[in-house]
Amino acid sequence: MPVISRRTLLKGSAAAAASFSLGAGLAAGRGVAALSPLLLKAQFIDAELTNDGITPKVMTYGTTEATATGMPPVIRMKKGEPFAARLVNGLDEPTTVHWHGLRIANAMDGVPEMTQPYVYPGDGFDYAFTPPDAGTFWYHPHCNTLTQMGHGLTGVIVVENPDDPVFDAEIVLNLRDWRLGSGGAFIAPFKPRDAARGGTYGTIRTANWRQEPAYDAPSGGLVRVRLAATDVTRIYTLGMEGAPALVIALDGNPVKAPFPLDRLDFGPGQRVDLVLRMPDTEGAVIRLGSFRGSTPWTIATLRAAGASLKRDIGDVKPLAANSIAEADLSTAEHIPLDFSATAEHAPTPGICGTLGYTFWAINKVPWPGDTPDPVAPLAELKLGRSYVLQVRNRTPHAHPIHLHGLSFRILSSSKRPVLPPPTDTILLLPDEQAELGLVADNPGDWLLHCHIIEHQKTGMSGYFRIA
Repeated sequence: MPVISRRTLLKGSAAAAASFSLGAGLAAGRGVAALSPLLLKAQFIDAELTNDGITPKVMTYGTTEATATGMPPVIRMKKGEPFAARLVNGLDEPTTVHWHGLRIANAMDGVPEMTQPYVYPGDGFDYAFTPPDAGTFWYHPHCNTLTQMGHGLTGVIVVENPDDPVFDAEIVLNLRDWRLGSGGAFIAPFKPRDAARGGTYGTIRTANWRQEPAYDAPSGGLVRVRLAATDVTRIYTLGMEGAPALVIALDGNPVKAPFPLDRLDFGPGQRVDLVLRMPDTEGAVIRLGSFRGSTPWTIATLRAAGASLKRDIGDVKPLAANSIAEADLSTAEHIPLDFSATAEHAPTPGICGTLGYTFWAINKVPWPGDTPDPVAPLAELKLGRSYVLQVRNRTPHAHPIHLHGLSFRILSSSKRPVLPPPTDTILLLPDEQAELGLVADNPGDWLLHCHIIEHQKTGMSGYFRIA
């Protein structure tokens, strides 16, 4: 496999930008006016995901009217520059696109009945915004999510900062499971007894839709690896064998000082940016793996290619921070949020589907389903005010809790000694209590939910209203 160079990536990004010609007209705030949007056509394809056979009716996004041939594309944007995309629904059910982690206008957030109408088969929807932050993000539907995401509709977003350092190569990894049976056919997306616990795992683990893919990278070079956990269930414990690696960003935000990768937990919805120093010897192979549980497994391997560039990992400096408002803790209002199990009952049927069970709740209220007026907001926040979310996980299971449209800081935790940079997702550990500080600086109704999708769809969802 050829070396993936930064120059090649930039050329590809420039060509893509030219192809849909994002026009002038950067508007104030987070809205934009843009011409000739990128086409994102949700569609079915047949794909080879396992050696056991071809999987029919895999879902993906294509960027032309021709039938797509593989996984959803990595979408490249530039910080502070207008972006536009037109979703065309080629599926046989409604769908939307949520731009996970991007702090954009509420009308662009992709949550049906809350921020936009359903996009029915054959219809389209136009998204237009200016990404305010650089980093690694991702996109996925927010309709019938367990099936649509589980069948392939998850893609990675890279928002570039022109001030970022240039590395010798960059590799983007989309990490996800598939629930496949004999012959490569899809099997039931979940088991109720697992949905009421930690979630139902896939049977096939992939990176970029391949099992243990191998990549070439420059010998002795510094390689940026962007990882996005787009799976509906799996929590990873990341580790590297055969080369030193530094963590430079978490969930799209740079860390204050790059730190060595030892073992790092991250769950559905989260992202990790690494810089690794390739071995000097051509042909040497390093392994990126998950070390969670008793059986470690390989995510991907990298092979040193060419003469050594003799780069020094000590040269890696912190990335430029995104501009995220700091909560004023002296005036902040405190909002308690308890994440717990709940008495089982049937949820309200919705156009975007129901799993037929309710197992989870926030503040003792289970999300009833995708309806025009699902429940009252968890809280009504005043625009521009500071808040501290007092979150408590009252379960023996981990929950990656994701907040749309905003970023928060983990101010304190009963479980973790080192606090990450600003984030949109906290992997809330069993019995963990934490305080999250934020500024309500983006008006609208913003979803808060567990990103283990079975938990989201069986009650662990709610929303804030900012006005």
